[in-house]
Amino acid sequence: MSATLETLNFDNSCLRCLPVESNTETYSRTVNGACFSYVQPTPVENPQLVAVSSSAMTLLDLSQYELERSDFVEYFSGNLPIQGSRTAAHCYCGHQFGYFSGQLGDGAAMYIGEVVNRRGERWEIQFKGSGLTPYSRQADGRKVLRSSIREFLCSEAMYHLGIPTTRGGSCITSDSEVLRDIFYSGNLIAEKATVILRVAPTFLRFGSFEIFKPLDKITGRVGPSVGRKDILVQLLEYTIQTHYPHIATKYADSEKGRYLAFFEEVVEATAKLVALWQCVGFCHGVLNTDNMSIVGITLDYGPFGFLDVYDPDYVCNASDDGGRYSYMNQPEICKWNLKKLAEAIADLLPIAESDSVLEKYNELFTRFYLEKMRLKLGLIRKNLPEDEELVKSFLQVMKDTGADFTNSFRSLNKLRMSASEESFSEAKSGLVSQCTSLKDLKKRFKPSMPQSQLHMLISMIQANPDLVAQMGQTALRIKNDLEKLEKLRDLNDLTEDQKRQSDNVVWEQWLKKYLERLNIEVEGLDVNSMKCADNMRIEVMDANNPRFILRNYIAHNAIIQAEKGDYSEVRRVLKLLQNPYASQINESCETLDYHHQTEKSNGHNHTFDYDGLPPDWSHELRVT
Repeated sequence: MSATLETLNFDNSCLRCLPVESNTETYSRTVNGACFSYVQPTPVENPQLVAVSSSAMTLLDLSQYELERSDFVEYFSGNLPIQGSRTAAHCYCGHQFGYFSGQLGDGAAMYIGEVVNRRGERWEIQFKGSGLTPYSRQADGRKVLRSSIREFLCSEAMYHLGIPTTRGGSCITSDSEVLRDIFYSGNLIAEKATVILRVAPTFLRFGSFEIFKPLDKITGRVGPSVGRKDILVQLLEYTIQTHYPHIATKYADSEKGRYLAFFEEVVEATAKLVALWQCVGFCHGVLNTDNMSIVGITLDYGPFGFLDVYDPDYVCNASDDGGRYSYMNQPEICKWNLKKLAEAIADLLPIAESDSVLEKYNELFTRFYLEKMRLKLGLIRKNLPEDEELVKSFLQVMKDTGADFTNSFRSLNKLRMSASEESFSEAKSGLVSQCTSLKDLKKRFKPSMPQSQLHMLISMIQANPDLVAQMGQTALRIKNDLEKLEKLRDLNDLTEDQKRQSDNVVWEQWLKKYLERLNIEVEGLDVNSMKCADNMRIEVMDANNPRFILRNYIAHNAIIQAEKGDYSEVRRVLKLLQNPYASQINESCETLDYHHQTEKSNGHNHTFDYDGLPPDWSHELRVT
């Protein structure tokens, strides 16, 4: 039976089982001895629905009828209390860009409660952008329309791509305004205060366990509940009992067994998550420990981005000057964050024990990564050691030719075993068509730092090689920039025609390797069985290589229209992202046209395909 807005089945176990501070004021302060603080949402003026995800709201047992009620926006903007909810803000800490930042907490988010649906599933719901909390620091606890649309759409995009994630339930804007310095230029702009509903099994994160951290020798900061081992035990036991109940049951009589098994599962879930990110070309942008989920889901969408041209050094966050959170670095950064989680619970699980678990991370990541990549390449009958090299060579050709990551994988379905010569040519043409121009490729191989600075740093390293170990990420940047300079010199000797010819040659060479591997797949099969295997391969590839992802320019266009009061493009894109693997033009919705004309700010019309190469103007988009 469906629930109504008044009869959601709340069971707010977080607040029942974990300490909540008694102070209910919202002024900024250090909160010690508590995991939560009671707060109230700040109402907004004239709330308006931007979009709602019916599939996410069914997790709460809400029917379409309830979503279409006129008072829906009042409840889910925070203007009206939801019966059974108990609003609070969560206290957590975090390592941000490698340094311990002390207390952070829900500065703009708010726990609303936990709904247990008719299937017995527990879903925590949360408002983001609903006003001040004790953790808001100097901010106002609000979010604006543009960032809210990005998070709402990406949450749903990731879910439908098959990647564990928080869900986006609704996005509601208002006539209330907040001031923002969009370009960090000192010029404040009034923007609409917007609230999104987020849904997840839990919003507990690595940083939740860092509130007990003792003095950090580098930053001089401590966790607000340092020394409170009793609360650490309470938090860890609650997490295991609620979100890893099989561990609680299996190791009911062994604390050590529970804590070790818990950490093992978090490591495995995190390794699998980041492997899936890498396989779909997703870059999170801010992989601080406070943005890492304790149950292995994608959490907190900020300056994220999906790869267009394949560039392992891609940095989606324009504020990440050092490239710490680049696409290529994500697996290792997640491992680093797991180490910080291990340190946070070291009073209960000795470091020697957690280190032995963490040693398995690389192997786990590689296994999950190759499992998914084999599906993307259609290698479903046999697992061969040389498959890893085939994947690496595919990515290398993408990088060298400036090919689009998503569309290159999708192009491989053109190659058919039953008509290999004809389809080979079609597949090659498809791959070459995804390669960027020489002009654009030169831009992409431009070093991240000025050449004068690069040469100065190289001179310093030559004079004192020991500096490399001290430079950390900077040393990696230098290495990558030197590789880019070398590639740039090669490109300077090419013309556009020569580049196109070269693209044809390298893709033909790679496709021959790929075809050889496909032939191994069907060795010993008769003609009919080979055709069946080939059809199955294409079916598996189409189900693992998305046609649609939330590229920055697609989100940008939806935001531009929404800021004018037209939310139709947000809803259109949502429908598109709910069917990312659709093959037919109208498969994902009855009237959706994937060829869309929009308008750029200078008044000139621009046309783009949602599944085509990004338009030239989109290359300049930056997100922080």
